[in-house]
This record gives sequence, C-alpha cells and structure tokens, in this order.
Amino acid sequence: MIIENSKTYNLTDVENLFFRPTFCGKAAEEYGIKVLYNMPIPTKVPLFSHNNDILKGFAPGWQGGSSANFSQKEVPMKKLKAESAYSAEDYFSTIYGMIAASAEVNLGDLTGTDLEKAETELFRRSLAESIYANTWFGDESGQISDFSGFDGFIRRFLDLYDDHESDTSIIMYDDNTEMEVKEILHKAWCNANEKLRSLASEGNLAFFVSSDIYDAYQFYLDNIGATNAYAEVTTGRLPLNYHGIPLVEIPTNGYTTYYANSFCILTDRRNLVLALNTADSPEKEIRMWYNPDEMENRQRVVFLAGTMLADETLLSGCIFNSSVDFI
Repeated sequence: MIIENSKTYNLTDVENLFFRPTFCGKAAEEYGIKVLYNMPIPTKVPLFSHNNDILKGFAPGWQGGSSANFSQKEVPMKKLKAESAYSAEDYFSTIYGMIAASAEVNLGDLTGTDLEKAETELFRRSLAESIYANTWFGDESGQISDFSGFDGFIRRFLDLYDDHESDTSIIMYDDNTEMEVKEILHKAWCNANEKLRSLASEGNLAFFVSSDIYDAYQFYLDNIGATNAYAEVTTGRLPLNYHGIPLVEIPTNGYTTYYANSFCILTDRRNLVLALNTADSPEKEIRMWYNPDEMENRQRVVFLAGTMLADETLLSGCIFNSSVDFI
C-alpha cells in the first residue's frame, strides 16, 4: 500500500499545525530562549534602558529629565527550504506505526483524516528537530557542523570571542582540559559583569550547557553525600540548579559538531532570540506529495528563520574545543 494523496497547506494550517504547537506559548518556553514568531519583516528586537535617577524634589511644573532610551536590533533572517523524501514502503510503515500507537484509531478502517494527522505529525517532528539543531549548532560556513541552514548561537558565541577576545567574558579552551564541573559553573558566574549578575533577581538567568557538563554536574551532586542524595539517585531529581540558577541542557549527543564540543554559557534567557516567519516569504508553503516516478513520498516547507544575541555584553562562560576530563 502507498500513500498518494497530495496536500498543500494554507497559511492558517501552516501556523496552527506546524509552527504554533512547537514555537508559541508553553512549547516555546521549553526551548528556554526567546522565540519570536511571525513578527513583521524586518524583525526587530526592542532594547530598552532607563534613567537611574528619576526622583526630584517636589516643585510645581514638569521637572522630568530625558525620556527612556530606546534602541533596536534587527534579527538576520534567511529564507529556508526543508525537504525530506521516503521510499513509499518506509513511509507507509512509519505512518502506519504512528497510527497503530493510537488507541482511538480503527486499523480496519483507516480514514484519510487519520493518515493526514500522522503525516502532519511526522513532518512537524522533523521540522522542529531541524530548527532546534540549527538554532544551536547552525553554521552557514560549515566549519563547526553540517547544519548550514542559518547561523546558530554557538557560531555567534565564537564570532563574539573572535571579535572581542580582549573584553569578552567567554573563555576559550583549545587543548584537552582537566577541570571540576563546579569550577566551570563558578567561572561563568564570577566572570560575569555586574549588568548580567544584576539580572539574577528577575529569574531569567540560566546556564546553557552541553550534555557532558550537565551529566558531570549530576554525578558531582550524587557524590557530595547530601542527605537527599540517595532519594535523588533512585527516584530522580528536579531540574538542576547552581546557586539557584537553572542549568538548561543542550543535547549535543545526537548532533555531530566539529568545534565547540563542550560549553557552559551564562546569560539571560531573553538574550537568545530565535525568529521564525511563515507569513512574509513570497514562496511560503508546506506540501506533501507522492512522486510515482521515484516511488517516494516527499515533504517540503519554505519559511524564514534566524537567531540573534540581543545584548552581546550579557554573556559569560567557557567553550571547550577539545575533550574535557572532569575530575
């Protein structure tokens, strides 16, 4: 059996079926960063600052000083095309497996709606995974990974270090390194400037760490002999924190990277911006169809995406380009 029905989604379907469930509301919060969806093109992020002293001795009339400063940074957006193709047999097996996992589906009477939901979910997952990989490891030059859709945050961290090596709070390690994981987190906090550290009270600071650093910190907590250590080892522990600041794991294990194998970056969640747009690209579309000549099912989406560091001074941490031995 093959799946031959072609589908082209309109803008409302593209938003409601593919992008909003993953990149808006609570789903966007799980990314741990600021996600801008379908903002007007060119997409700009407002950066506000305020006067430190607005108090005046009372007197009749207006005594206010200058208005609050306002500035903007534009997110560099790139037009992207994501395509995938499956052999007809593999495609049907995958779709059938997804349908069979649902208790609400009558396998003896598969309707077009059931198939369409499964096809949509398969493509949505692939799309979300690809966007996430590019958000962190994307590099148009191909130097740090094979994800070349658009420059991700790691690429921007490295560019920032290259451009401002003398005054950045990011430390680079190019040789094999031995270090305690607690020291890595401690360095990120201690090297942060006062502007970044002052944001801790707002509750949006986070350590964005690679999987090896996240795992090493778990093992460190297992071995410190705390009263609750046994319960945490056997039943699991809450999301990890260091001095009240959460660790956000960026799962590097599933991605092949050539540079920046390990990292720990302290910043404000709102400082890492991912922008997506499905409304303003002339060629915007999502299609799924069957190609009888090649006997394969194909999927395609066209949209705009890009990342940006809202404030390059609000960064601190370590990037390791070689192996790290945790002691």
